[in-house]
Order: sequence, then structure tokens, then C-alpha cells
Amino acid sequence: MYLHQNLLRLIAVVLCAFFITGILFIAPDHATAAHASSQIIHRPSTISNGVGQKPYMGWSSWSLESTNYSGYNTIWLNAAHVKAQSDVMHQKLQSHGYQDINIDAGWWMDSNWKTEFDSYGRPSPDASRFPAGISDIATYVHNNGQKLGIYYNPGMDVQVYNQNYPIYGTSCHAQDIVVKPLTKTDGWLGNYAIDYTNPCAQAYINSIANQFASWGVDFLKLDGVTPGSDQSVNSSDNRPDVQAWSLALQQSGRAIWLELSWSLDHNYLSTWQQYANGWRIDTDVECYCSSLVTWNKSIKARFNDVVPWINSAGPGSWNDLDSLDIGSGTMDGISQDERQTYMTLWAIESAPLYTGDDLTQVDSYGTSLLTNDEVIAVDQSGHAAHPVSQASNQQVWFANNTDGSYTVALFNLDSSSATVTANWSELGFSGSATVRDLWSHSELGSFNNNFSATLGAHASRLLRIIPGNTSTLSYEAESADNSIGGGASVVSCSACSGGQKVGNIGSGAYVQLNNIYANSAGTATISVYYIDGDTGRSAQLSVNGGSATTLNFHGTNNNNWDTVQSMNIAVSLHVGSNSIKIFSSSGWAPDIDRIVVSTGAVSYEAEASGNTLGGSASVVNCSACSGGHKIGNIGNGAYVQVNNVHANSAGDYTLTLYYIDGDTGRSGQLSVNGTVASTINFHGTNDNNWNYVQAITTTVTLNAGTNTISLASPSGWTVDLDRIVV
Repeated sequence: MYLHQNLLRLIAVVLCAFFITGILFIAPDHATAAHASSQIIHRPSTISNGVGQKPYMGWSSWSLESTNYSGYNTIWLNAAHVKAQSDVMHQKLQSHGYQDINIDAGWWMDSNWKTEFDSYGRPSPDASRFPAGISDIATYVHNNGQKLGIYYNPGMDVQVYNQNYPIYGTSCHAQDIVVKPLTKTDGWLGNYAIDYTNPCAQAYINSIANQFASWGVDFLKLDGVTPGSDQSVNSSDNRPDVQAWSLALQQSGRAIWLELSWSLDHNYLSTWQQYANGWRIDTDVECYCSSLVTWNKSIKARFNDVVPWINSAGPGSWNDLDSLDIGSGTMDGISQDERQTYMTLWAIESAPLYTGDDLTQVDSYGTSLLTNDEVIAVDQSGHAAHPVSQASNQQVWFANNTDGSYTVALFNLDSSSATVTANWSELGFSGSATVRDLWSHSELGSFNNNFSATLGAHASRLLRIIPGNTSTLSYEAESADNSIGGGASVVSCSACSGGQKVGNIGSGAYVQLNNIYANSAGTATISVYYIDGDTGRSAQLSVNGGSATTLNFHGTNNNNWDTVQSMNIAVSLHVGSNSIKIFSSSGWAPDIDRIVVSTGAVSYEAEASGNTLGGSASVVNCSACSGGHKIGNIGNGAYVQVNNVHANSAGDYTLTLYYIDGDTGRSGQLSVNGTVASTINFHGTNDNNWNYVQAITTTVTLNAGTNTISLASPSGWTVDLDRIVV
């Protein structure tokens, strides 16, 4: 009977939605906010609330509410603590993409978890926790440039039913809209199921959504959703609730991310994709013990549990692996290797990155993990990785990137050291490939057929692998990774790479190519491949949302829109993922086929841990230097050798040395692969200033693969070395 009733509810809720929005629409009791307007080319998702195009990044309160670590647990949640987390995020994490401050369970409950509601049965913030209300917190985090998230459950709270509150904007009361006979629902079977065949049911959910929107809420975690949350579809089915909440948030006039929790049933993926922006694929990550997490309770099982969900990851629909508790070695309860592996898995699965740590207690290692921009770029690229095999605890996971490169993670899930090998043939290519370690920001060199690493217990590596001697990476304008706005659209083009281009760019319409990768920050050359059958159109180009550069294209003036031309332009990229937007504010721009980015120069820090120092040469602080350090005391036999300098192919390369010489002009010997190449006569400032960086350029001959470049002076002192760029 209950199954049949749920089917009727699912059918009826669609009719109910039309009825509510078209006939009995309840006007939101707050100001309207505009939805985002950009169109993302991707596997379609029915939900269109303008959010969810990339995995969200931020902080959540539940890990601190659930732990038995001294000073925390349920009473910890209050306005002062949330504001403190917002402040630290603003200072330390926000520049790296973190922006969500999410309040979890307990905000409408007192210290004994007694729920509180207003006169319309809508949850009210507990006055002892949030004396100025949730809108006060929203204003605070918004002023910090952040977004505010909140938490609620499906169904109707028993107290709301017992008090039989009137439903805002209707003549109905709470007891009018529950399933009869009374039926418990949600993951804890704690609330009453709502009968959505009654239009007042949708009105009730709308009233709560409008309340959230009026407070300035940007995110809703709907927790205890079934099927899932330890309940089968036979015992509880919250799919009608999910649809009702999705409709309610969309009519609220505010773009609000809808996240479903916890351990959703994969059999109903199509429903989750249709109505939500993300969903938890597993149980809580927290261990509910004296730390925040443990390896066995929190992390290990996710390597298996995420696999069925991998193909569903993408814009508008992300697989949530739960909180990322890696910030504090004291509180987290796991080793440094486990902390890195934890984030590596989250990043390669493009899972939302939200830490549950007390941000006021994050240590330096935790900060380095949370702010590694190359690893964050992997997460934000949206390319969820697949395991090559799970037959052993030594696992290789990989994702194909649209530029022809691969993201590869090596994991040792054993409790003792082991070697993990990535074979190129298992990734889908053969021959040689260049390998970069994303955690250490280091070029490891060129490797034939495979790459191996010996990893400690529960340790990992995260790599970017580029097959062959590729010196350029190509990005198609019509790629699913990209954003197309306004009237711009994908158009067939027989002469174009991939057989397509993006046309109709102009008058505000644009194409934005996302996930443009750079190994190091600096200037790169890009080639824009375009089609212009007009007399010569112009467009603007913007990198990472910065100031636009005007491009004046060469037209064929023959109305031929199938002839591809190219133009080169120098742009400044940052490490990791970048975006390049081509648009025209007025008038039409050319059609865009693709852009090609030269991997160009790579920077190598002299003080990098992989380099070799001889004699008295040593690492010295240098505020003007890249990375804040340099190598000093070089000369009289002392030297610095920069290792693992990569070249895609053998030949002559331009080498730039960034150095400091406060003397009258010192000289030094430059050696390549152990052979003296030349004597460099540097330009001194002659003012004893050893904190002023200069540059000098020379030509060196490199082998294909890995090289060494060293600076020395057999007699006398030479300059201090900041870095080299090849």
C-alpha cells in the first residue's frame, strides 16, 4: 500500500508543481535575486538553478559538532564560532577558491537538541546559539565575500505536526498535509512523511525556502534523504521531498545550491541528478570519537564506494565524499601521508572540497594541503578519475584531460611500504611522457612506458602526465569543459579541428575556455584559431577574469566561414588551471575553433629540495626572490646544481638565470649535465644590496628528458641564485 501511495505522490507532485506556480503561487516574502545566466555545455541536468558548475569549496561545522575532542561537540555551534571560521577562511583560504561557510545540524535546536519553530511551523534559529539570527551570519559572511549554507531534513518535524501550525499564505494547517495514516520518514525515521498531492504541501516547503532565501542563504544541505541513509525505498522514500525542495528553492528568487545527504542510493541516481547539485555517496566521514576522523572509519572504504558514481560527476551534479578533515595534525587523528592521500582522492574525484577542521587551529602542513593550487585545479577541472584496477592495494587512478594530458594518482592502501607503477599502456598511450608532481610542484622528467614510486603506508602521489614530446597543448572551443554565454553556440565546421567551432559570439555572447593548464606562473604564447569571413572583426580576450585585451583579426572578406586562420598573443597564466574568455561587448566577433597554448618556459627554484648543494652553498632568505629564498655562498668550489630540468626534445634552449649581485659584477661557470658550457659575466649593482633580483639570458644545449644545470666558481665568489627558467 505504501509503495503504491508513493507512486501516486510522485505522479501527482508534477501536477502539483504546475498548480502551485501557475494558480496558487505564493509570493516570496523577500527581495528577488538574479540567477546566473551562463550556459555550460555538458550532459544535461534538469535542475537549472544557476549554481553547481564546479565543485564547491568551503567549510562545514559538523565535524566539530560531532567530535569528542576536548572543547567541541554539540554545544560548540554558535554565531561567534561561525564568524571566527569565516574570518580565517577569508584570510587564509579564500584566495584559493574556498568561499562556502556551511552551518550544519543544530542551528534551530537548543543545547539539548530541542527543535524550535516560528508561528508558521518554519524552523527558527536558537537564540542562545544565534542571538541575532541567521541573517546576521549571512550578512557577516557575505561581507567577507563568502556564501552561507544551512541544513534541514525532509518530511515534517513531529513538533510541527503536534502543534498543527498554520501554513504561511494558505488556509491549511500542518496536519492537513501529512500522509495518512501517519508514516515516519527520513534516514532516522524521525519525521512524518508529507502528502504532496495536497497543494498546501508544496506551499509549506516554499515558505521555508523563502525564509531561508530572505535570510541570505546560498546553500542547503538536505540530510537523511532516502532511499539511502540506511533506509530502503520500502521503508522511506524522500524523492517527492527532494523534488519539492528543488522547486521551492528555484521559486525563492535566490540561487541556492541543493546538496543531498547521506549515503544516497545509487539506484535512484536519475532523480538526484534531476533535482540536486550534489549528493553524498557514503556515510559520515567523521569517526564520532576523540579525533575528527580515522583512516579505517573515514577514508579507506571510499576508494571502493565512489566507483559506481564516477561517471555521474559533472557540472550541476557532483559526488560528495563529505568533509575534508586534513587541516590539523593534532585534531584530525591521521598521519601526514594519510592527510595527503585523503585530499588526493577528493581532488581526483572532483568532490566538493570543504574542510571540517577548526580553521583557527590549522597547522602549516594542513595549510599547504588545502592551498595547493595545482591540486585544487585538478578538483575544479571536473574530470573524475577511474581506477585502472582494484585487484590490489597498490592502485593507479587516472583521468583523461581535454588537452591531451592525464591526471594520475598513485595510492598505496597497505599498512607498509610498497611500489606503485603507472603503465602508459593501461592509461591508453605508449612511448615517452613527461611527468610532473603536483604536490611538490616539480618536473620529474621524461619516462618511457611507465612511472614507478615507492610509497609509505597509506601514501600517495598526484601527477600530471603529458605523452610524447608535446610542447603545446590544444583546447577545443566546443569542449564540454567550457562555458558558452549569451547567444554563442556550437556550430559544425568541416575545416575545424574536431569538426566544430563556437559561433555567434558578440553583443555580450562569449566562449570561455576553462582548465587551461600551466606548469608555472608567467607569460605563455597562445595561438587563437578562428574563422572570419568578414572584413576583419575584433574581439576582447580576458584571462582568469582580468582586464581584457582587444584582438584585431584578419578577415577573408569573402563570406567564407569555413577557412581557419590563426593569430598569436602573449598572456600571463598562473600555476594550475586558467580560463581564457573571448567575447565582444558590441558587434560580432569571429568564430573560434580552438586555442593552442605553448607549454613554454618552466621555472626551477634554486632552493628546491631536489637540487644539489656543494661546499658552502646554502639556502638564504630573500624577500625579493621567488619563493622567498635563494642560494648564496656560491664560489671557491661551492656550487648549486638544479636537477630534473626537463626538455621535450634534444636541442638548444633559452636559459634565463635570476640572480642577485650586490658587488661590482661577478662571474660564474655554467655547466650542463656535468660539462662546463660557458662563463657568465653578471651585472652587479655595486651597492652591496643582496636583495635585488636581476636576470641574464644565455643559450644552452639540453638532452631530451632530464638534465642538470649548475652554477659554480672555481676561485672567488659568484652571484646568489634565485631560480632558472628554461
